Amino acid sequence: MNLPNKLSLSRIILIPFFIFFYLAEFIPFGKILAIVIFVIASITDMLDGKIARKYNLVTNLGKLLDPIADKLLVVSGLLLVVVDYTIPHPAGVIIAIIIIGRELLISAFRQIAASKNFVMAADVYGKLKTITQVIALPLLFLLSYLIYTNFRTKT
Repeated sequence: MNLPNKLSLSRIILIPFFIFFYLAEFIPFGKILAIVIFVIASITDMLDGKIARKYNLVTNLGKLLDPIADKLLVVSGLLLVVVDYTIPHPAGVIIAIIIIGRELLISAFRQIAASKNFVMAADVYGKLKTITQVIALPLLFLLSYLIYTNFRTKT
């Protein structure tokens, strides 16, 4: 297994730790640790693609693992901020459905294209979407942490 694939796999492995620390209210700085884990996982997303392309390490396993790892990380983070009401309901649920639906549709289109030996590479808008998500989600996690700690100190 090459380095880019190990990075994608490490991103998948980090997700349960991210979720655990985000939800672990008994750990004083659990959400902060979750933010750090999310950011590290996001950095591996950037690195695996750059390394794979630069050193010609693109593999079929990487083509499968990378998008799965990306979607699992983003969907996990999105669902956490919806579940803890950082994004109030019903707006949070609607936003989550739209984002997850879009991810599933794009994945389906890519699978269909791949079955016809056509590679649908991410365009500038897809990369911009990813950058926006990787910035917005940690900010929402931080907001959740601030709301939670403020609420705890008042009760």
